[in-house]
Amino acid sequence: MKGKFITFEGSEGCGKSTQSRKLCQYLKNNGYSVVYLREPGTTVISEKIREILLDPKNLIAPSCEMLLYMASRSQVVNEVIKPALSKGKIVICDRFFDSTVAYQGFGLGMDVDFIKILGKFVCDGIKPDLTLLLDLSVKKGLGYRKDSQDRIEKRPYAYHVRVRKGYLNLATLEPERIKIVKVAEDKAVTQEKIRKIVIDFIKPGKCISVVSRQLIADS
Repeated sequence: MKGKFITFEGSEGCGKSTQSRKLCQYLKNNGYSVVYLREPGTTVISEKIREILLDPKNLIAPSCEMLLYMASRSQVVNEVIKPALSKGKIVICDRFFDSTVAYQGFGLGMDVDFIKILGKFVCDGIKPDLTLLLDLSVKKGLGYRKDSQDRIEKRPYAYHVRVRKGYLNLATLEPERIKIVKVAEDKAVTQEKIRKIVIDFIKPGKCISVVSRQLIADS
């Protein structure tokens, strides 16, 4: 693939959506062709699956939950990600396969090895070039989401602790791909950390002193 695939991961309330959108706009402002998407979602089919997965009224078996996430991912990979990468675009995705390993594997106790095997089929050879793992304590993360709890957010505290530990475990296994970004109180500080990592990834060795000035311009 000609393009670059960048994913954002992290437990609840870490600010993935906000930070990934800010990065997307920053790259566009600097002349890059960027495609932004979220998981589950983006395509018509995937958005319908998202509604099912996040509706607090739905009682979904762990195996069904995992397969629904995979089904949504298969659609977005084939409909959006692969075509965009083949055209040389930068694809930024709010969650991807690592989420399934963390949430359904470590969180729900499903067989991680089986999830990875299924993931290879579903992702059809697509793997992130860079993953930004936004790390925040579970207590702070859930505190930020009190007013908008979906089916996943409503799960017990211990579940979310397992999810965070799962993510950190994945980061130790793939340190070259997964970069841990400690979430700061100031969103601009977190964004600056992200931009430094991404700029160095896109253009290794490039001076990053311009990042702070761009942050001021964006505020």
